[in-house]
Amino acid sequence: MEHRGRINILAASNQACAECHVNLQAASGKSLSTSHIRSFEDGHPNFDVGDKTNRDPGTIKLNHSLHMKPIRRAPSEPNVQLDCGDCHRTAAGAAKSTWAYADAKYSAASVSHTDVDNFRPAGTSGPAPHNPSTGRELMAPVKFSNACAACHLLTFDKRFDFGVPHDKPEVIHAFLVRTFREYIATHASEVRLQRDPGRDLTRKPLPPEFRILTPAQWVTERTAVAEDLLWRKTCKQCHTLSFSAKSSRGKAGLAVAQGNDGDVSVELPNVAPANITLRWMPHAKFDHGAHEGFTCVSCHAKALTSTETSDVLLPGIEACKKCHAPGPEHAESRCFECHTYHDWSKRKEVTPKFTLPALSTGGH
Repeated sequence: MEHRGRINILAASNQACAECHVNLQAASGKSLSTSHIRSFEDGHPNFDVGDKTNRDPGTIKLNHSLHMKPIRRAPSEPNVQLDCGDCHRTAAGAAKSTWAYADAKYSAASVSHTDVDNFRPAGTSGPAPHNPSTGRELMAPVKFSNACAACHLLTFDKRFDFGVPHDKPEVIHAFLVRTFREYIATHASEVRLQRDPGRDLTRKPLPPEFRILTPAQWVTERTAVAEDLLWRKTCKQCHTLSFSAKSSRGKAGLAVAQGNDGDVSVELPNVAPANITLRWMPHAKFDHGAHEGFTCVSCHAKALTSTETSDVLLPGIEACKKCHAPGPEHAESRCFECHTYHDWSKRKEVTPKFTLPALSTGGH
């Protein structure tokens, strides 16, 4: 009875939806925000995102406002103007196009962290749609290798022109130890360290001081210096790091390094899960591909002024109502446009029993 669409059978009328939602009662007796909806224009609540009680739980530190202005890519390079599409693209667009600020080495590298470490599970409580995803609907997760690596360098020592892996602290630690060991094996003279001459309070030059290290000591010291730079500045710029109290060897947060007197424990930081939300409104359908004619900030205007990670930058209902409204000069605004009526994951398959009459008579 609900389906009256001659062209699109899914185009159920608003009246069919409003028969329940205009006075929807919950079995628990709780008041529902969806209990008095007649149409998108009449009674539909604002989207439950971006208010003071709903904050982004992500831990990656990002200042959208800063990245929306001309920003210096490197100390010796001029300012560049980033575009939203430099970081945010649909799944289909991310797979096909090139990235202006990607690094091929990081893009090709395999990492030990998984999606569980980075992303909150996509909401699945809404009814499954009939049509399969085309990859144009939702934005793909932003990855360091595609959107950040060209600007946010992970360099660690002036001796090398490459950075550490974008990976877990224990992987980075092992990489540093291995890199410094290989280096000192071919640069043995560098185990003799000279302190730069300084001056005391009377401004009298102090004599230089020399130290002779074993290769293992040199590796341990250089690794410690590099990790101090990474944990306290480079990685901390984007990630939330914490250090637990030093404990005995082998406990969580410690790694084993080869020192002068054998294996020594090295404290490694705990990195908070990125906790990135993949889908904010699991009950609603949305197709970014159908909105490519509009600039991103037309709907996500908050990105221009957002300085905190906790800001939710999704548009409110008023932004959608500018285009989606009744009348021939507006985009469709009936319930079916954004909401799936049937849960197609529960459909019952049938065995076909009929043939086309023309085929059964052999007329064609």
